Amino acid sequence: MAYHKDRPRGLDRKHQPAKKRAAARPNSTPPMDHDGLYPYLLRFTEWGAVRGLSASTVKTRHQSLRRFIAWCDERSLDDPKTITKPVLERYQKHLYYYRQRNGEPLGYGTQHGLLVPVKAFFKWLTQQNYLLYNPASELVLPKQTRGLPKTLLSVDEVERLIALADTTTPYGVRDRAILETLYSTGIRRMELVNLTLYDVDAGRKTLLVQEGKGRKDRLLPLGERALYWVERYRRDARPQLLISHDEQTLFLTDYGEPWIRQRLSTLIRKYLHHAGIDKPGACHLFRHAMATHMLDNGADIRYIQMMLGHADLSTTQIYTQVSIEKLRDINAATHPAKMAVKREET
Repeated sequence: MAYHKDRPRGLDRKHQPAKKRAAARPNSTPPMDHDGLYPYLLRFTEWGAVRGLSASTVKTRHQSLRRFIAWCDERSLDDPKTITKPVLERYQKHLYYYRQRNGEPLGYGTQHGLLVPVKAFFKWLTQQNYLLYNPASELVLPKQTRGLPKTLLSVDEVERLIALADTTTPYGVRDRAILETLYSTGIRRMELVNLTLYDVDAGRKTLLVQEGKGRKDRLLPLGERALYWVERYRRDARPQLLISHDEQTLFLTDYGEPWIRQRLSTLIRKYLHHAGIDKPGACHLFRHAMATHMLDNGADIRYIQMMLGHADLSTTQIYTQVSIEKLRDINAATHPAKMAVKREET
């Protein structure tokens, strides 16, 4: 074997003592360069990205764990080995008793969402041999409740809101296309933000959602009215907003940039305000409205499930509880009290 003239022979691998050679095995866990939990978080985040988790999932995990690590830092818990199941249960109680700025507690769904990444983090620490056992393996998470949508737009409210877009301007045409697309398809806010020019097939009247929630694609029908406004936007308005001809994102802001989620929500809230609709929420209101209105008009629940991209039918079935029209008709036709009133009138 040839050696570089400046390289001491004693540093060659085969001349290392046996103990050092064992420490250099690629399967051994690399040590952290400094103390604290944050370096572990960085490696965990990188591991998730490499494993193919969506960018939104990686970001959500990172934010939730930053919150957990901040709580640990306040208690001088800077080594994974010092964190036991009782410590994790203390953190869970902290989330339960935590109060937001408005004085309200965190919902059980929020608490659940903050604890799931913690469990995944400690499972990874154990798999990577940073820990001998997983202290979070038996941590019981709060039960997630599927509550009814707190607010729902009526058909008249949706139509009034959509009609507010000033379609004499390119911005208004764009806004009308966005509103129509949200109502026609019920897609999520991030799914709309990520749409590209080639996701709309005018010939087939379809919209392709690529890597939606759970990184799943789905092909959706796009209603004729929505398609008309999307095509008008692509033809007449988008070229006036476009700055870079390499930009493939479908919907652009006033500055020719792709939308971000918060800015899109701000746009929808502006229209809600001008329509005189005092209901909390933004983009998701159209998702709830689409599902409920289609159910009211006789759509099968499984078609709604496909539209919304729900993996579990039970998630979609919640809309059957807010679809009140048919229930009201059946109640009026069959309830004994109503039938008694009719007999008295005759």
